[in-house]
Amino acid sequence: MPRYLTEKDIADFRAELCRVATERFARFGYEGVTMRQLAEALGCSPKTPYRYFKDKADILATVRAEAFSRFADTLEAAAAKGEGPLDKARLVGDAYLRFAAEHPHAYRIMFEIDQPIGDEHPDLMRESRRARTFVTQQAEDMVKAGMIDADPQLFGWSMWAAAHGLVMLKQAGMLEHGPDIRTLAGFHGALMFKGALTPATKTGKKR
Repeated sequence: MPRYLTEKDIADFRAELCRVATERFARFGYEGVTMRQLAEALGCSPKTPYRYFKDKADILATVRAEAFSRFADTLEAAAAKGEGPLDKARLVGDAYLRFAAEHPHAYRIMFEIDQPIGDEHPDLMRESRRARTFVTQQAEDMVKAGMIDADPQLFGWSMWAAAHGLVMLKQAGMLEHGPDIRTLAGFHGALMFKGALTPATKTGKKR
């Protein structure tokens, strides 16, 4: 007679499946992972994962949504501690690098897997959009405060591109003999900010 599964049993299995899937997708990509491999890693029947998820795409969407949610929570918490737009931007940037360092697999499945984010997975759509707002939010706040004179979308996405590039270099081991990643990020951020200063800010008339 099969054992009755409690809600905790179900939640624990889903959590473990998501943990294993996140690590496998990050290491081998979407095409390099099969449902059978996930079942083997969990020590269960190949059919068992299908009781909890529709298919492999459903698992990927779920773990990506969870990763984006944790990422957005981290950035939001960092921004809430800041005093003024510049301080918030600095704290968000630090939190970005820290999250990537502490959760490399989650970071990779968010940004390194070429799978579309569509309406068929509303949780993934919502959480990825929530995280993406921080790409331009800090720049928009600095523009409103009269600190920089720049297109906030271009400024924000340029900062994101630089941060992502540094993370990828770090994960690939390419910064081993170079400057510290936070030193590089700070240097680039300072150059970007200096180049976008408003005339009033440059002369010290407005802070």
